[in-house]
Amino acid sequence: MNKTLTSKQQRQVLFRLLSYTKKYKKEFFIAFTLLLIGTIGEIIGPIFVKVFIDDYLTPRNIEAQPLIILGVSYILVHFIKVIVNYFQLVKFHEISLNIIQDLRIDVFTKVHALGLKFFDKTPGGSIVSRVTNDTEAIKDMFISVIATFVQNAVLLIGVFIAMFILNVKLAFFCLFLIPVIFLIMKTYRHFSSKFYQDMRERLSQLNAKINESLQGMAIIQVFRQERRLQKEFDEINEAHYKAGIKNIKLDGLLLRPAIDFVYILALILVLSFFGITSINNVVEIGVLYAFVNYLERFFEPINQMMMRLSLLQQAIVASDRVFSLMDNDELAPVKVGKENPKIDTGTIEFKNVSFSYDGKRDVLKNISFSAKKGETIALVGHTGSGKSSIINLLMRFYEVDRGDILLDGHSIKSFKDDELRKHTGLVLQDPFLFVGTVKENIRLFNKDITDEEIEEAARFVQADSFIQKLPNQYDYQVTERGSTFSSGQRQLIAFARTIAALPKILVLDEATASIDTETEEAIQIALRKMREGRTTIAIAHRLSTIQDANEILVLHQGEIVERGTHQELLSIKGLYYKMYLLQNGHPDGLEKVVGE
Repeated sequence: MNKTLTSKQQRQVLFRLLSYTKKYKKEFFIAFTLLLIGTIGEIIGPIFVKVFIDDYLTPRNIEAQPLIILGVSYILVHFIKVIVNYFQLVKFHEISLNIIQDLRIDVFTKVHALGLKFFDKTPGGSIVSRVTNDTEAIKDMFISVIATFVQNAVLLIGVFIAMFILNVKLAFFCLFLIPVIFLIMKTYRHFSSKFYQDMRERLSQLNAKINESLQGMAIIQVFRQERRLQKEFDEINEAHYKAGIKNIKLDGLLLRPAIDFVYILALILVLSFFGITSINNVVEIGVLYAFVNYLERFFEPINQMMMRLSLLQQAIVASDRVFSLMDNDELAPVKVGKENPKIDTGTIEFKNVSFSYDGKRDVLKNISFSAKKGETIALVGHTGSGKSSIINLLMRFYEVDRGDILLDGHSIKSFKDDELRKHTGLVLQDPFLFVGTVKENIRLFNKDITDEEIEEAARFVQADSFIQKLPNQYDYQVTERGSTFSSGQRQLIAFARTIAALPKILVLDEATASIDTETEEAIQIALRKMREGRTTIAIAHRLSTIQDANEILVLHQGEIVERGTHQELLSIKGLYYKMYLLQNGHPDGLEKVVGE
């Protein structure tokens, strides 16, 4: 749902945006000083021409030396103005790029501090749009708007001073133009804010749709969804186009055309004044030239400011979107209390844990179990039974609603993230590989892990054999998400990454699902070695992979309905027994499950 920013909200956003300039006070002072010098040069120019016309040309007082001095001075002032304007423009660009760099780092840092709850409901493309497109719009404001507004404001003040020097009465008449121009600007800001808000939102939706299409390209092509997605993209694109057209029409009406109309009225006023004055008094041609020239120089800055006003509105709208992301309070869980406990043995205890993603429906209900060092607890159950939610809470991606999770007798809430992440190894069903080398993906920039330890970890999980066959071996370049590797190879690298960190708690989310049967046998041996001396929590869909677990928890609709060893669960012939029969192709098991 798009929101329209009030004038007060726009001012608040603008002031917050300008707060980023505090860090660059010295640079701004230099830039504004250069800007002031250049503007003074702009104002002095017509004075030289006025002096030439009234003092030399009209009375035909052609003296070589004064004219040469006057001409050289005019050229020198213009030359200095050009040089100064060049350096002030470069300086403003440097400041603008530095500010945007700071802003992007702040946004990027904030995104990484947000909890998974935020990412569950926010499209990735929308976030990318705020970090890239919206900050780019803000950059345009700092480069084009601030410098232009300040320069033109100084120029307008200078022009008015020059006008009062030339003719006080006519200058007072021109002051009445300011309320008219202010009204035009206020009207433009009111309507353009709505249109730009709509445009930024549509652009965000475009990015989200593109991101979704790229992520799911294989599924799109397999299920022939190209036309449907093209239609959806076309609808969003059309909405973006219509919002853009509305703004173009507004620009066409209230920017240069409206100001030009006011300028024509002002010019008629000035010429009429001089025409009436000339009936009874002599009018100096130089004064007339200078006044008309200043009038043009008065309206040209206003035209430039009006044209930049569209960039300012875009920047304010974009800033509001960026700041709304930075102000989001759905942060990742943080440490509670002053204690700084350490994970020693890795003992885990869930005590009556209940949890809900939406605050309405519990996906976990009174979950209680414990796991000691060297023990393996397996979680099994149908899709939606709550297995992954237990992992999410153990990794502290989400905060526990009721109950508590204890690690070595301390509440998980009392641990620092660094301590928790350092001693917990997570292997997901769909492993994620970063762009870089194989070595970097295993080390993950942990400088404490040596190259020898990386290779040792790879050998430990049976990954060394295929890595040695790669070009450049451990220095082989991994593409985005590791697309050049098979699912099994990606999983093996993920195993090596986990082992290299030497975790005390091992969390496996169906870690062998992507590995072929032949590789799985070797992996099972590695997993048994990995679990030795570690507390292991493993989600398993294939029950054959967790038969040696110390305890198996059978989950159903967020509750533990059965618990015991593999043989104990088979003997009671409950849900686990039916699942086991079903997976082993036993028709009786299938009939029982279907019948239920």
